[in-house]
Amino acid sequence: MKTLNDFNFENKKALIRVDFNVPLNDKFEVTDNTRIQSAKSTIIKVLEDGGSCVLMSHLGRPKGIEDKFSLLHIVEEVTNVIGVKVKFATDCVGEKAEEAVANLQNGEVLLLENLRFHPEEKSGDVDFAKQLSKLGDIYVNDAFGTAHRAHASTTIIAQFFAENKCFGNLLAKEIESIDKVLNNSEKPVTAILGGAKVSSKIGVIENIIEKVDHIIVGGGMTFTFIKALGGKIGNSLVEDDKLELALSILKLAKEQNTEIHLPVDALIADDFSNDANTQLVNTNEIPDGWMGLDCGPKTSEKFADVIAKSKTILWNGPLGVFEMEKFATGTIELGNAIAEGTQNGAFSLVGGGDSVAAVKQFGFGNKVSYVSTGGGAMLEMLEGKTLPGIEAILK
Repeated sequence: MKTLNDFNFENKKALIRVDFNVPLNDKFEVTDNTRIQSAKSTIIKVLEDGGSCVLMSHLGRPKGIEDKFSLLHIVEEVTNVIGVKVKFATDCVGEKAEEAVANLQNGEVLLLENLRFHPEEKSGDVDFAKQLSKLGDIYVNDAFGTAHRAHASTTIIAQFFAENKCFGNLLAKEIESIDKVLNNSEKPVTAILGGAKVSSKIGVIENIIEKVDHIIVGGGMTFTFIKALGGKIGNSLVEDDKLELALSILKLAKEQNTEIHLPVDALIADDFSNDANTQLVNTNEIPDGWMGLDCGPKTSEKFADVIAKSKTILWNGPLGVFEMEKFATGTIELGNAIAEGTQNGAFSLVGGGDSVAAVKQFGFGNKVSYVSTGGGAMLEMLEGKTLPGIEAILK
């Protein structure tokens, strides 16, 4: 696996695919710069070698050229994070981009305009990728969040760099962390899978079930399992067409000697609202008109016991509707258990949009081993798929 450390960037222009798809407020200010922070070490390595950086990214889902999606809005934030004045090119290909790159000196950083202002980016157009490739001597992919897309800047472009391509620090760390969980883990291994639907996690379950010792199930998909086992779930979220699938997962787990842990109690509500009436009941005894929106204290205790004995922990998906304060306790307690396990020497990997949001919201970011930056990309890797953006560098 070629990384930044395999290259000296002195007098070289590094064309770096970063993931600066960051949230902006109404004033076009960056409200969360985590993704920019994540790219910093890759950029600094190139500059310290005596090279220059040409950064390319997308932002949002523009339909043609839309000012609200211009990367010009984030130049100041990137400058502040990196500590180097960032220049800006008003296009990512063509005369303006090529002129800006030609004028770039060693030690300087240039940010190109939004790749997705050109439809050829998403369609994986070869000519567009070739135009992009003219803007650097060495191609560095450091955008894990888009590594599962065969776009021009993430995959197609790599063919124009022969041996002069590598993974950035962030992408290399993502690959290593997921590989550590799936293939080089210290046992016991526990995977926590939350979220709304069994159907969205079935690929992950099937791929990891023989590699892990414990699977903790939480969130909305709990109730598909509980109903399949004959429990009463009231008005809780359920996939009625996946009941047989849930039973087959439980059967497969038994065959693989993998323990599946389901919530035993639930905080239920009579409305999907923070102001709803609530009560604690057994997970399989939810009355009609009520829905499970969080796990209960017995479940938190049960899950914490499993996590305390684990040496490797994967967390993908919350245990309840944590966005509402009343239903956040289960997810917070889980985070505390993982943080304690990590402190005691376990390796913990957190990934998936909702899990990452919970980790940030409740301050667990520095208390786990690694927080993944790519939701969809991580999910596909956990499903055992080869990501095109990664494969293109390995070729």
